[in-house]
Amino acid sequence: MNLHELKRSEGSTHRRKRVGRGRGSGVGKTSGRGQKGQMSRSGSGRKLGFEGGQMPLIRRIPKRGFNHASAPVIRPVNVGDLNRFDEGRVDVEALRASGLVNGNCDGVKILGEGDLDRKLTVEAHAFSKSAREKIEAAGGQCETIQ
Repeated sequence: MNLHELKRSEGSTHRRKRVGRGRGSGVGKTSGRGQKGQMSRSGSGRKLGFEGGQMPLIRRIPKRGFNHASAPVIRPVNVGDLNRFDEGRVDVEALRASGLVNGNCDGVKILGEGDLDRKLTVEAHAFSKSAREKIEAAGGQCETIQ
C-alpha cells in the first residue's frame, strides 16, 4: 500500500453544519444555541477550567512543594555509564557527545550507581561521595569545575 492509495473510511467525513440559515435547515433562528443564557450570546465563552461556579478541580486537589523557575538544572550521570569511554580524560563536552547529557543544563553531577573498570580523569561540576570513591578506587581522578 502506498500513500496515494489511502482513502478515508466510508461515513467518516461529514458535511459542515451551516447554522442560522432558516427554519428548514433544522438549526435556524437561534442556531442551536437555545433561547437565553450565557452560551446563547455572541462572544460567549468560559475561561479554561471553569466548572459552572463549582470549585474547580485544580483548586480542589492538594498541592505540595515548589519548583523555582530559576533553580539550577543539574544533569545526573552514573559512574557505570562512564565505562563507554576509553581510558583518559572525560569532560562535559565528551558526555554531551556520547548522549549522556542532553538539553540545557547548569551543571553535571556524577552519581555512584554502577561500577567503573577503567582509569578515567573525570571533569564535572559535582560528584557524590560514592562516585568519587569508585573513580579513585579505579585509579582515576575527579576534577571539579566551578
